Amino acid sequence: MSEEPRRILVVDDNADNRDLLSRRLEKRGYTTVCADSGRAALDLLEQEPFDLVLLDIMMPEISGIDVLKMVRSKRSMADLPIIMATAKDTSEDIVRALKLGANDYVTKPIDFPVLFARVHTQLDLKYANDRNHELVGQLKSRNEFIRSIFGRYVSDSVVEQLLSTPDALRLGGETKQLTVMFADLRGFTPIAESLPPASVVDMLNNHFGVMTDVIEEFNGTINEFYGDGILAFFGAPVPSQDHARAALRCAGEMQRLMQRVNQINTEAGLPTLSMGIGINTGNVVIGNIGAHTRSKYGIVGSPVNLAARIQSSAAAGEVLASQATLTAAGDGVEYQEERTIEAKGIDHPVAVYQVMGVNEGDAAKADGSA
Repeated sequence: MSEEPRRILVVDDNADNRDLLSRRLEKRGYTTVCADSGRAALDLLEQEPFDLVLLDIMMPEISGIDVLKMVRSKRSMADLPIIMATAKDTSEDIVRALKLGANDYVTKPIDFPVLFARVHTQLDLKYANDRNHELVGQLKSRNEFIRSIFGRYVSDSVVEQLLSTPDALRLGGETKQLTVMFADLRGFTPIAESLPPASVVDMLNNHFGVMTDVIEEFNGTINEFYGDGILAFFGAPVPSQDHARAALRCAGEMQRLMQRVNQINTEAGLPTLSMGIGINTGNVVIGNIGAHTRSKYGIVGSPVNLAARIQSSAAAGEVLASQATLTAAGDGVEYQEERTIEAKGIDHPVAVYQVMGVNEGDAAKADGSA
């Protein structure tokens, strides 16, 4: 907040009153500007900033009451305090001024200790209000910053939940059960080597743009883009009980939308693409990972590594999932019979299943919600 002296507009049609009020207020450290009429006061308020108005009621042409009405049509009591100075000290006159938006009043002849106390009180209230607006502005800027950063990776609904419940995003790490998805283009390296760099970037941006929208739709969090692949997870930072099911549905939609990606590529004279997806569910460590100067919200753990191995075994157009994911997803998942893969770092064959679809009707019955 500014440390400059508070500016007070003194409005009185009597020159002696204006001079006396102005001098006494300036001795108290305030900056004063004087107006000799209601019209002059309104003009000054349009042109200059003021922290408080000391307003005489009985003035020719435009009375203090009329000035009060016009000011309050544009500015609130908290934004611009107005203290009425009046020789009319009946309760009826005072109540009328207060109902019209006066913050306080003093009666003439003015008792200056009383005036200074009331000016000080109103300016303190205005300072608190201004400070509150400043803090709200800072909070809004902070929230917009969070929104701009997390908005690149998660859906708007997830960002809203993070902002409304800050504990949902804890600094440091924690162990949570999540579902991890790896999606990777098949045969992209030789395709990229045969094209100009600009075309390669166009293809990747087109592909990632479509896939990002789908992942956001299912409340997934994109951990990173790696080359021509995507690592995403479901169930954090906002907890979700159906993260496995959401991941499987998301993967199916991603494969379906490869048609849209390839339509765009074909129209641009570029090659068509295909994608394999691997999904696994398990307990991972999730949190802000990195160094003090550079970190990211990410995940680590053996379930992440297994999801990567499953993805590497998925053929073009396939969605392969582990038994852990199918179990967590519940009823209604359509898949082909079990097959096993050899996964690096795992000393026994791993069972995986090609997921064909997710029947939401069956899920509702299993949950007892149908």
